[in-house]
Amino acid sequence: MTTTHFDQQQLADRWGLSPKTLERWRVLGTGPKYIRLPGKVISRLCDIEAYENECLVSSTAEFRKNTKRSDHSVTTTLP
Repeated sequence: MTTTHFDQQQLADRWGLSPKTLERWRVLGTGPKYIRLPGKVISRLCDIEAYENECLVSSTAEFRKNTKRSDHSVTTTLP
């Protein structure tokens, strides 16, 4: 079984984000699970897809309903 891993730049490219955004998310405890190796951070494809599924919404009304007011500043930057 082969596990695909993404480094920070690859994940940023996948989502159209800055690598700095992903760094900030890790500090805030937001975003997909990741693996910290000496000098490197990588994410497994299965964790990336799980996070994408958690962010999946059907409408903006559903997004607002599930977003707490205190989370608004963090969740507005999510893919």
